[in-house]
Amino acid sequence: MTIYQVDAFNNQLFKGNPAAVIPLKKWISEDLMQSIAEENNLSETVFFVKENNIFEIKWFTPTCEIDLCGHATLAAAHIIFTELNFDKKTLEFNSKSGKLIVTKNEDWYTLNFPSEEIKEVKIPSILEKALNTTILKCYQGTWKLLVELENEEIISNLKPNFSLLSELESNGIIVTSKGKTVDFVSRFFAPKIGINEDPVTGSAHTLLIPFWAKKLNKKKLNTIQLSKRKGILKCEYLNERVKMSGQAVTYLKGKLTL
Repeated sequence: MTIYQVDAFNNQLFKGNPAAVIPLKKWISEDLMQSIAEENNLSETVFFVKENNIFEIKWFTPTCEIDLCGHATLAAAHIIFTELNFDKKTLEFNSKSGKLIVTKNEDWYTLNFPSEEIKEVKIPSILEKALNTTILKCYQGTWKLLVELENEEIISNLKPNFSLLSELESNGIIVTSKGKTVDFVSRFFAPKIGINEDPVTGSAHTLLIPFWAKKLNKKKLNTIQLSKRKGILKCEYLNERVKMSGQAVTYLKGKLTL
């Protein structure tokens, strides 16, 4: 099997979010995919199989399979377009989260994902303790919490207690605020599923885009995920769907010996 590693949501090496990409001719066992993902020790390893003109896709963290991953989907699309000579401008993935569309325009890839609505909830006391800062509001998505903080400086300087965060019922915690030079900023923590901090998180933006589109009364938004590696996204709110555009660069190509 061929393996690629792609830095997604940035156009520079060692920036954005790295994902391992493994094209398959047919599916291998879930146990083997999980073992490969654990060995890679990246936030995501993505596998796909082409069925006619549609790609079946699966994502694995080092500890479990997940239902949706944006940066690894972008990384897979990048490999399909640049290495596998896919000759159309748009490709379609089938996944546990339904149909996912990726369109290529020069060196930008646009992901079309389902949007996720949230509802305001009481702030868990353990969350304030874990983040050690004042929380303005807290919202619950399907399996992520969206946490609104006061400003970008607080987001940048956060040093969460990951052990405490892992005790929350939610698998992922998104912290966000209005940005200084962009519409909004965020960071994403998921210690419960083996990722203390994810550098750039497409799935988190399925909640962030509707939230900030409504709050700022804007359909098109620019954003930065403020991890050490930084991710840059252009976003658009389409009600039931969202668009996220980003760039990608290939870091390595190799062979798995199994």
